[in-house]
Amino acid sequence: MNFPVIIHKDSDSDYGVTIPDLPGCFSAGSSYEDALANAREAIECHIEGMLEDGEALPQAKSIEHHKANELAQDAVFALVAVDLSKLSGKVKRVNITFPERLLSQVDHFAGSHGESRSGLLVNAALEYISSRSKSA
Repeated sequence: MNFPVIIHKDSDSDYGVTIPDLPGCFSAGSSYEDALANAREAIECHIEGMLEDGEALPQAKSIEHHKANELAQDAVFALVAVDLSKLSGKVKRVNITFPERLLSQVDHFAGSHGESRSGLLVNAALEYISSRSKSA
């Protein structure tokens, strides 16, 4: 899942990072690259806590959606990719059945986006559950 982040830099400070889709989640770094790496770690820790607490994960909104945010003034946006399949604790192998054509589409989409089949399916399941939990 890609999370938009807002990166701030004052002349006398490190890079600050706010993750608007995860209230209370923020990070920083001495360089732009460090700030993004630290943001990924902050997002992973924040989501792990949400999963442990049984909270529904929020849907990541688009950068366009967040441009109106007051934190976005004089800031730069970036996307931070997080593999949610690695965050949900112990991994368990399962055997599922898919129509061949759909499995081919899943594999093609995952490959073209730098994901594994398992990672894509876990992300899709988490997003689906999250969206259904909000409407219930």
